[in-house]
Amino acid sequence: MSEEDDLSAWGDALDEQAEAEGTDAGGDDPWGAALSEQAAETSSNNSDEIDAASFDALEKGRGDSSEKVDLDVLLDIPVTLQLEIGRAKVSIRNLLSYTQGSVIEMDRLAGEPLDLLVNGTLIAHGEVVVINDKFGVRLTDVVSPQERIKKLK
Repeated sequence: MSEEDDLSAWGDALDEQAEAEGTDAGGDDPWGAALSEQAAETSSNNSDEIDAASFDALEKGRGDSSEKVDLDVLLDIPVTLQLEIGRAKVSIRNLLSYTQGSVIEMDRLAGEPLDLLVNGTLIAHGEVVVINDKFGVRLTDVVSPQERIKKLK
């Protein structure tokens, strides 16, 4: 079945449905009328001819700079913060042999900064601090948005 036949069938089906419901296909069901009209135009036009598209003039609307965007909606979205001190690849055999007191060697040197990840994306580097007997992180270097975009590519 060609596209022309398909459009015609949809238009006819929507017209039939509108008639069964007791409504005018052109009035209450603009989709049926439009599909029928498009099928009729397609069958009358030569398939090699191409019509130029016409567009309405753009008007200022939702993108108007005078409207204030309410960012408060975004401020309450929860995100996951992760601190990564390093990584290690181990075999399952070694993983199963670990016991209490085992030491796992990481790929970073002592004194190197930690990575702060937000939802899995590197945001900053920092160092561990202790405040009132709790761990914290002092940010030493924040990754710029341009650098984050470069890493995505």
